[in-house]
Amino acid sequence: MTTKTAIEIVGLTKSYGDHAVLKGVDLSVPAGTIFALLGSNGAGKTTAVKILSTLLKADGGTAAVDGHDVATEPDQVRAAISLTGQFAAVDEILTGRENLVLVAQLRRLDGPGAIADSLLERFGLTEAGGKRVATYSGGMRRRLDIAMSLIGDPPVLFLDEPTTGLDPQSRIEVWKTVQELAGRGTTVLLTTQYLDEAEHLADRIAVLHEGRIIADGTLAELKQLLPPAKVEYVEKQPSLEDIFLAIVGHDDAAHQGAQR
Repeated sequence: MTTKTAIEIVGLTKSYGDHAVLKGVDLSVPAGTIFALLGSNGAGKTTAVKILSTLLKADGGTAAVDGHDVATEPDQVRAAISLTGQFAAVDEILTGRENLVLVAQLRRLDGPGAIADSLLERFGLTEAGGKRVATYSGGMRRRLDIAMSLIGDPPVLFLDEPTTGLDPQSRIEVWKTVQELAGRGTTVLLTTQYLDEAEHLADRIAVLHEGRIIADGTLAELKQLLPPAKVEYVEKQPSLEDIFLAIVGHDDAAHQGAQR
């Protein structure tokens, strides 16, 4: 944790025609934290991320990433960030290692092969590195996608609904990866629809609803917005996800996924 601010948004607005998507968003993300932006479909999460990553211009307000204004210093912002969208941006024809080497070459970095090998080891993909990505599981593709986004060591990473469409085991793999990134000092802005994902990962959570931030704080702070909990004794039934992971075996499934 640190007092430095990695992302600062003040009064951000954006409309498409007569439809206002962002209606004055204020947000501050401390550096080195996982910050979850929670909201339903159409709440404006992806629009906010596109503005922060310089892919879209805001109508009003200001936004800064790593100390650089997204409107007046877009080149500096792009150099400081990486964006992983809802679908893995990997080339299925290439191997995992070839995907990483390609991105390192596009970023004009020295030693692209060494960079690729280091990331394959870091993300548990060394044995799969020589295999075509078309043979990867969903969790492996997402881990490769995140690894590709980290080439060049950007201090800020945007993850736009990174576990959409993944099975429970793959979601857990991605969660571990995100936690490791934050542990290394990377600031992660995570957008998600999944309440359990935000609860499990985030240092702070903001709720975006109909274009406005209606709540912002730690999980403990957000819980204080509700009345005190009543103590009741009930029989807890396992969720379907609990049953699935118990049947397939959490550790065994992760090991087998890494071997594919």
